[in-house]
Amino acid sequence: MSTCSVHPLPYRANPAEFFAVIRHAPGAVLLDSGRPAAERGRYDLLSAWPQATLTVSPDESGGDFLQRLRENLAQLGEADLPAGYELPFAGGLIGYLSYDFGRHLEQMPHLAVDDLHLPDARFGLYAWALISDHQAQTSQLVFHPALADSERQRLIALFSAGIVDTPATFKLNGPMAPDLTADAYRQAIVRIQDYIQAGDCYQVNFAQRFRAPCIGDPWVAYCALREACPTPFSGFQSLPDDGAVLSLSPERFVHVSERRVETRPIKGTRPRGLTPEEDAANAAELLASPKDRAENLMIVDLLRNDLGRTCRTGSVSVPELFSLESYPNVHHLVSSVIGELADDKDALDLIAGSFPGGSITGAPKIRAMQIIDELEPTRRGLYCGSLVYLDVRGEMDSSIAIRSLLVKDGQVCCWGGGGIVADSQWEAEYQESLTKVRVLLHTLEGL
Repeated sequence: MSTCSVHPLPYRANPAEFFAVIRHAPGAVLLDSGRPAAERGRYDLLSAWPQATLTVSPDESGGDFLQRLRENLAQLGEADLPAGYELPFAGGLIGYLSYDFGRHLEQMPHLAVDDLHLPDARFGLYAWALISDHQAQTSQLVFHPALADSERQRLIALFSAGIVDTPATFKLNGPMAPDLTADAYRQAIVRIQDYIQAGDCYQVNFAQRFRAPCIGDPWVAYCALREACPTPFSGFQSLPDDGAVLSLSPERFVHVSERRVETRPIKGTRPRGLTPEEDAANAAELLASPKDRAENLMIVDLLRNDLGRTCRTGSVSVPELFSLESYPNVHHLVSSVIGELADDKDALDLIAGSFPGGSITGAPKIRAMQIIDELEPTRRGLYCGSLVYLDVRGEMDSSIAIRSLLVKDGQVCCWGGGGIVADSQWEAEYQESLTKVRVLLHTLEGL
């Protein structure tokens, strides 16, 4: 097997400094662990100038698109890292799956309006990456053997030349306003609870969208957001025509390393307190809440089933249940489900069998998705989809794209939601949907 080459660079804790060099390059993408402020993330990964760009066609099946991704990975060719390097990416695919990619995997109604016109999936095939390892405090360029030597030299020179700070601005041309009135939100919750009483479902994740007209460079907005809300599954992906995906997600979807699989669903939220005492009380209340624990367990069961489709029989287990994770704006209840890929399955089979993530649909998944399509007036697009990398070795990590924004066609969109169950109080759920995105909205409004 071929071996990648690695070129060391001076370590930088903040990937924004490196990303500024390629900000305007085609296909510029950053997967950001939120350092130095976030505690959990280890690696940042950035690249640009993809060898190929792949988007799913409106009428293409999910299986066919995933097969195209497989074929492009195979064309790039298998490669390994030099001995002694423990890095997550050796060249491969980086991109997003929108929530609506689920429509390519399952038969869904078409009630919600697609007014954002974002392709349901978009990936670049990258033969190089700049990876920072915050545990080892190293930064390095990683070159797949397929990359021409002249391109390696160009990239080494580019990142060695020092960072040119080009001033840019971003601002809203109006406040971030919800699409739904409070009463429309209440009516949707009542309808969901009617479905639950009728036995259609146990839980439905319901979200509302906020948006505002905007002008300027979305990278400026992302830098302000990552400072206000550092999270371990953040990311920035440039889109054609100056659009961008901005994600400040705390949630892992599925991770594959050496065929071992992990998913870490979030279900259960409380706001951070204004004083240490209030903060500790909110955290304790979340940990003790029978409702939140029941919701979390419901999704853990769903994900055990999803992972069971592609994992070796008997390998799926739950090593962590109801852990507390705290972020600048909220406390979350998080669990972990693990397994091992079956011999005849790969990471893309895992995506096909488990996308979209159960924590942002409800249970049972397909019926919950049908109810979401009926009651949310517009398609989610990027929101609750996934930012993904998959390298030529089969290593993969992916997020659930919550706390995520889309800048496109002169407007910025942001979504907030939560799981609705039989005993949910609509006012509390409405407030929770605001709590989750308040720091994002206030940060944008302050630019």
